[in-house]
Amino acid sequence: MLLAVCLLATVLPSNVQLAIQPDEARAVLSILDERAAGTPIRPADWQRLFATEGYVRLKQREHSMKRAFEDDDFRRFVLSEALLQQRAALHRVVDDWSRADLAAAAERALAYLPAGAPIRATIYPVIKPLRNSFVFEGNAIFLHVADEPRAAFETTIAHELHHIGYNAACPQPEGDHFGEWITAFGEGLATLAAGGGPDHDPQRYAKPDVQKAWAEGMRDYDGNFYQVESFFLDIAEGRLKGDAIPDRGFQFFGLVGPWYTVGWKMCAVIEQTLGRPALIEAFCRPRTLFAVYNRAAALWEQRTGEKLPRWDERLVEAAKGPVTQSASGSGSRRTAE
Repeated sequence: MLLAVCLLATVLPSNVQLAIQPDEARAVLSILDERAAGTPIRPADWQRLFATEGYVRLKQREHSMKRAFEDDDFRRFVLSEALLQQRAALHRVVDDWSRADLAAAAERALAYLPAGAPIRATIYPVIKPLRNSFVFEGNAIFLHVADEPRAAFETTIAHELHHIGYNAACPQPEGDHFGEWITAFGEGLATLAAGGGPDHDPQRYAKPDVQKAWAEGMRDYDGNFYQVESFFLDIAEGRLKGDAIPDRGFQFFGLVGPWYTVGWKMCAVIEQTLGRPALIEAFCRPRTLFAVYNRAAALWEQRTGEKLPRWDERLVEAAKGPVTQSASGSGSRRTAE
């Protein structure tokens, strides 16, 4: 049944509810199959596609972003020759992803979350014009169907599930925009979780451009660290205000920018010196993260001889300050675009 949600066969903890819903992708593929066979496309075929859960929620999301997303435009996309030429590969990927071990992906996310953290999500593999992936409404993970291995798909799912679980288990005080920007380092924590811990290459299944950007970011860890430090000091000391804060802060996302690379290194050092519980606690109380990292970096240097940059004490003190309302814009996590 096309609209049936594919539920996990593995029994998950009661705090985890996951499903994969490929109905939009299956409906698109059905039309591509008819095109390949020379069968006329019926109005009922389009009605079936446009009624799928994946399509309806995708359309809602695009409209919420003030983007044009109309049925006629999508119909032209599905009827394009370029998409028809991808039919066999798209079938293979959707079939492969539908067999993904989502339970294992959830376990990776849960390992870096407080005990009992709730994760409730539906995963939508979608065939669509824009080649982006994102989380919508806090519980819908949309992944553009691309020719990549199932292991990469499972890693991406684990990353997004960590974000969903973190947002549910560690909500931040409303209006604490400074603290919210600290949680942008959560990209590094989610990368650590999805990769299986600090002893594993987190980008081993990534595409070459991502692997290259990651390697460059890690090589320039110190430089990226001090750029982010300058960003936070400029906020704390009043040199950066209003819309200028998100304008600058979003620059640190990139393909895998400093929120990922600096965040991952910070998390790995904290876990390997102070333990995983200390890491999880620091992220649930993000204003403590600078001080916790500095303590971990000192221990790391004693153990390994590697000298790591430390956060300026002015920033550590500023993070201890009271939560204040501001018009600085939200530092909450960007969805992949």
